[in-house]
Parts: sequence; C-alpha cells; structure tokens
Amino acid sequence: MADCAGSVPHLGGRLVLWHAHRVPGEELAEGRWRQQSMEDTLIRCRRVLGDNHASTLRLAHHLAADLRALGEYQQAHQLDEDTLARYRRLRGNDHPDTLWSAQHLAADLRALGEHERARQLDEDTLTRYRLLLGDDHPDTLTSAENLAADLRALGEHKQAWQLAEDILSRRRRMLGDDHLDTLRSAHHLAVDLRALGELEQAQRLHQNILTRYGLLLGDDHPDTLTSANNLARDLRALGEHRQARQLDEDTLTRRRRMLGDGHPDTLRSAHNLAVDLRVLGHYEQARQLHEDMLTRYRWVLGDDHPDTLLWANNLANTLSALGQYKQARQLHEDTLTRRRRVLGDDHPSTLRSANNLAVDLRALGEHEQGRQLEEWIQSRYQS
Repeated sequence: MADCAGSVPHLGGRLVLWHAHRVPGEELAEGRWRQQSMEDTLIRCRRVLGDNHASTLRLAHHLAADLRALGEYQQAHQLDEDTLARYRRLRGNDHPDTLWSAQHLAADLRALGEHERARQLDEDTLTRYRLLLGDDHPDTLTSAENLAADLRALGEHKQAWQLAEDILSRRRRMLGDDHLDTLRSAHHLAVDLRALGELEQAQRLHQNILTRYGLLLGDDHPDTLTSANNLARDLRALGEHRQARQLDEDTLTRRRRMLGDGHPDTLRSAHNLAVDLRVLGHYEQARQLHEDMLTRYRWVLGDDHPDTLLWANNLANTLSALGQYKQARQLHEDTLTRRRRVLGDDHPSTLRSANNLAVDLRALGEHEQGRQLEEWIQSRYQS
C-alpha cells in the first residue's frame, strides 16, 4: 500500500498546483505526459487501494479534468460518470463530494453538446445545494452559474438572464461591486443581454466591467484582456466593426507580448481580429491570420482537438468568402469527418460543419450531394 499511498499525495500536489496555476498554452506533449502519469498512477491506486478509496476517486477526477482540457471529452465523460456513481453509492446524493462530482460530469455533457442532460443534472445539483447551504453560499452560486450556462446553450436566454441577474445581485450584496466573482457574474449577465438583443445595455455593462478590471488589475492582466474581448464582441454586434477591430488589435498585441503567440488566449484574440477583418471585407488578411492560427493550434493541441477544428472551420469559411470553394470543400470535409468522430453526429458543431459543406457543394454545382447532406442534417435534428 505504501507505493500508491506515497505517490498519490506527491502527484496530487502537483496536480492541484497544475490546475490552479498552469499556463493554458502548455504544449500538447506536456499535457499528454501528465495524462499518462495520472493514468499509470490511477491504475496503481485501483490495484493497491481499491476503486472506492478517497485518493483513487480524487485522482480519477483530476484525470478527467485533464482529459477534458485536452479535448478528450468522451473519455472524461466515462471517467466522471463512473466516479459520480461511486460517490452516490458510497456517500449519498447530498454529500459535497457527490455534488462536486456531478458538476464535473455536467461540464463533460456540455462539452459533448448534450445540453439537456447537463441541464437536468445541474438543476438537481442546484436544488440540493440550495437546501444544504442556502441561496447565498458561493458553491450554490457557482452551481447556479453552471445551470445558466446550460440554459444559454439551449437558447433559453430569458431564463438564463433571470438566473444571471439573481446571481449578480447576490454577489454584489455579499462581495461588493469590485470582487472578481462579481465581475465574472456581471459578464454572464451582459452575454445574456446581448443574446436577448439588448445590445446597448450589454455594451455599457461590459464597458463598466473593463474599466473596473483595468483599475483593479491593470491593462495587461489576463482578466482585463478577456473583458476587452467581450466588449469588442458587443461592438461587432452593434455594427461598430472599426472600433471592434481597434480593440481586438490592441488586445492581440498585449496578449502576444504577455503570453506569446501560441497561448490559447492569444489565439482566441487572433480569431476575433480575423472575424473583424472578414466583416470589413479584408478577406485575404483574414485568411492569412486563420492559416497561421490553424497551424499553431494543430501543433499545440493536435489535429482532432475541438478548438483546432473550430479554427479549421473558420479558415474554410474564409476560403468560401474568397470564392475558393474547392479548397473550402476539402477543409470542410476533413473537419466534418473529424467532428463526427470526436464529437458525434448530433453535436451542434458537427451539424454546422455539415451545413457549411453543403453550401460549398451547391456553390460547386454538386446540387445532388448538397441536397443529400442537407437531408442528413435534418434527420439528425429530428432524431
């Protein structure tokens, strides 16, 4: 027993440190090495301590979190589902470890596009937190935020807005306007306002959040730059594309300087700028930026990671806008094949890829293939 018991605290400490402080732009090889280390240790723990030991279950949770970060959503889901079943059987439905595990399984379901199942699980978890801890407890409010995320993904923006408004009100009362949790809740509310068409309210709220972040953390802090990205999205939605471009260019410059070219936040900023360029009709500049970012994503995360596939989809759409339909078709076909394998036929991203490919096929005069693909898309929506 000493072998596994001795290795778990050591590795577990590294895992806690990694999850709290890791740089999201770590190279794929580093993430894979850590994943393999945890898998090996989990096997030892199961053999030495048993499947139901507290250290085994904690390690299974950490491994699932890393699988999710690496885009291995199906594997993360299987592991989290097993862990939750064990917690429920060993500790009951209302134990904090059980509720904690349920939240992570719901995160897997969201990543897999199974938003209704995630919603059902998060609703149950939130109900239990409210009974156990009360409406104002931080864990209850975090659980409420998870449910609001499910509602947004399901297009139920009014319900998400009502929940987000309640969360923000409670956090302002408990923590004050400038607490980081309050500012994060304010951002979620602004997202809901944007989705409901209240663009000017969303823009004003995001401008207020950005100002507070700048004063609290400085202009170059990651949270400040994320807030700038959010404000730029509002400006795009309001048709203020030149202002959005200026803000996105500034954010990208700061992130490249602070984080490097390959950091995921830098890549997201590059994506936003590419969207601005495409909307402003600068298709060739957008294409060059998309190609560079896709190359970086493939190198950092691998060809099949969902974020890589998002970039491939963006590049293919830009190629379509340039009238390069054959190249766009090839990339859309490859992206669709990978998304079906990684995410499944019914995931919203898979269906978007299929729709994009159908557009390319029709543009190339291959109407019958385009029609067949559109029928397949309809069948998936109806299944």
